[in-house]
Amino acid sequence: MLDSTAKPCERWTGEIKEREMSQSRDLTTGPVSGHFRALAVPMAIGMVFTTLYNVVDTFYAGMISTDAQAGLAISFQVFFVMLAFGFGLNAALNALVGKALGEKRAGQAKRIACQGITYSVLASVVLSIIGFYATPYLLAIVSEPGAYRAAGQSYLQVLLFAAPSFLVAFSANGILGAQGDMTSMQRAQIAAFFCNLVLNPLLIFGVPGVVGGIGFNGIAVSTAISQTGVMVFILHRVFCSDVMAHKQDAVFRPRGKWLNQITQQALPTCFTMIVMMMAGFVMQYFLKEFGAAAVAAYGVGLRVEQLILLPGFGLTGALLPIVAQNFGAGQFDRVREALWFCCKTGVLLMLCGSAVLWLAAPYAMAVFTDDPEVIRIGAQYLRVDGFILPVYIVLFAINSFLQALQKPIYTLWVGIYRQGVAVFAFVWLFVRLFDMGTLGVWFGLALAVTTGLVLSLVLSARVARSEIGGWRS
Repeated sequence: MLDSTAKPCERWTGEIKEREMSQSRDLTTGPVSGHFRALAVPMAIGMVFTTLYNVVDTFYAGMISTDAQAGLAISFQVFFVMLAFGFGLNAALNALVGKALGEKRAGQAKRIACQGITYSVLASVVLSIIGFYATPYLLAIVSEPGAYRAAGQSYLQVLLFAAPSFLVAFSANGILGAQGDMTSMQRAQIAAFFCNLVLNPLLIFGVPGVVGGIGFNGIAVSTAISQTGVMVFILHRVFCSDVMAHKQDAVFRPRGKWLNQITQQALPTCFTMIVMMMAGFVMQYFLKEFGAAAVAAYGVGLRVEQLILLPGFGLTGALLPIVAQNFGAGQFDRVREALWFCCKTGVLLMLCGSAVLWLAAPYAMAVFTDDPEVIRIGAQYLRVDGFILPVYIVLFAINSFLQALQKPIYTLWVGIYRQGVAVFAFVWLFVRLFDMGTLGVWFGLALAVTTGLVLSLVLSARVARSEIGGWRS
């Protein structure tokens, strides 16, 4: 018989080891490098499957047509507005819960976690409604009238049903991440990948002689089903975690104090991600004059680039909870050590990635399309962008550092410059003034990212002096 005093998840599963797998990891003691290995590896593996998930979508869209592939590319930029709020809530809860755990205030950590879940549910409903009406106008910015815009709009109307799943799962995973649990999302992402792998062809093409497929929209339906499964699993893991085990009562009814605190931490990150999406809009605004092949090449190239960046994403994702807990515990030397370790290791990894992109770019593009123009333009993009992979990693590390110190507003200022003002100005310069074609788009992006890093270093140094006494002891 199960113990009546056991946590709900223990009674549901009947397994005490489920409880043990969800224990918080104390990131304020032990080797920093060891914590990076424990957190970054499962996170990177999970992100491999998330990226492969998107690769599967891109592959099947390419089997349908170049217009379908271009429609997938533009719809991703629009849906990214919704995802931005998920990223913001993830970072906010990771930082707030992590700091509370570092301060040994378990009751406050539980209150923040409960309010964060409530926040994500409310936000997802509001954003889904707004997205339904705003989609046609946003797509008009990044596309010309025609088959690929129509495909993108149809796809997005279906995908909006999955918006709550994305937002709630992102928020709940922030609570797990603050406790050093990167394994739960890894497992969910692996399961979602295989689910998507099976559902995509079934929903797109159907079963010959049995049932017909629904075409391009089958990709969106597959995403809605698989991501709902991710949300359910991650919520289950949250309610099995140490944060929810504290004797403090769970309070899900919205409380102004906590919602305001989460908002202050989440909104700058949300807007930073929206500004990042704006950079995509700017890119596609200039690319659309070169035709659907250029738009499709950018969409496919992004997927390939994400695969190369995955080890760096794992490192910078692990940095946030490590810094948050140690900042809460007042261990500033460990905060500095974690940031430097992340930057040095990430740059070395990305230098290897740059070499891979330069040598294998056309072959990587050919996996997803047989259109020679898409392959040519995509390889051009990957070879230019490959040179700035180390710059991306340092930028992402500084963003995680600032979020963990609860100073996300600085990431917003850098984002507005790098992904808004600088991208538009430099791309316009190379495309319109120097008439460099698609190559000018890639050069403009590279220069915007590089100058953005300079600004980011200046601002983060100021934060370091005020919050942890500078970069060095």
